Parts: sequence; C-alpha cells; structure tokens
Amino acid sequence: MFAIAMKKASMIDRRALILIHSLGLSCLGGAIFLQILVFTNILQHGYFMAVENNGAILAFKMVLTFFALVYFVYLYQRLLRSLK
Repeated sequence: MFAIAMKKASMIDRRALILIHSLGLSCLGGAIFLQILVFTNILQHGYFMAVENNGAILAFKMVLTFFALVYFVYLYQRLLRSLK
C-alpha cells in the first residue's frame, strides 16, 4: 500500500517538475524573442518606447518576469553544480 502511494507521489512530483520546466523555458524563450523584437526596432528607428496602461497585464508581466529570473538562477546553479 505504501509503495503505491509513493509511486503516485513521485508521478505527481514529476508532472509538477515538467510543468515548472515548461513554464520556465517558455518564459525564457519569450524573453529572448521580445529582446530580438526590441533590438530590431531600435536598429530600424533608433529608439524604442513601450507603454502599458492596463494594470492587470503589467502585474502579470512582472510576475512572469520574476518567475523567469528565479528559473534562470535555478538553471544556472544546476549547471554549475553539474560541472563539479
């Protein structure tokens, strides 16, 4: 009975880990894509100006940015630990 519960718990942990990695990698990919768009606009026009008036969208962007930063630090630490 305990083995079945442990197997279910490990499956849930694995799914949660896959979900976190999927979200983290998509945030990092989106950030890279947006930086390419910004730099392309700067090269074409000489400047870039972005204004966000919707507070909910701005808050959501901030949360995603913070999550991407934490996830990037996590990946960086994991990479450094694997090199030892």
